[in-house]
Amino acid sequence: MNELSKEDIRILEKLQADGRITNSALAETVSMSASPCWRRVRQLEEEGIIRGYSANLDRRQIGLGVLVYVTIQIDDHSDADATRFERRVQELSEVISCHSVSGSADFMLTVVCRDLDSYAEFSMNTLRRLPGIKTMTTNFALKEIKPFRGLPLGL
Repeated sequence: MNELSKEDIRILEKLQADGRITNSALAETVSMSASPCWRRVRQLEEEGIIRGYSANLDRRQIGLGVLVYVTIQIDDHSDADATRFERRVQELSEVISCHSVSGSADFMLTVVCRDLDSYAEFSMNTLRRLPGIKTMTTNFALKEIKPFRGLPLGL
């Protein structure tokens, strides 16, 4: 784990909130001069702490009205079967995240679809046909209370 300085934390917090901020505005916000701020950002990128920059989209505004959490238990827990399942899931654009989890399920997927009919089709024709699925449980998000906005820094 990389040890983050107070300056690093301020830089990262600001970049998570506004990835398009100019270096001069960032430097001013975090009380640094422009050159050291630019070097520090580049170092954070080189160390892999900053993995890239992207736009934060409103899924509903782009027609993805359904957010679903799917837990999956697989039949066989061999490395080969788990790896095959993981590779197939990575190919599915509707699956926006997938985690191997502990507990009664083996995997937790976050899925987005246009509507309930789209999810039903995706679920029946794609998810259920993935290799080695033993059980699959679907939980629909009824209300998004706190969407992901960035990682907590300085914990």
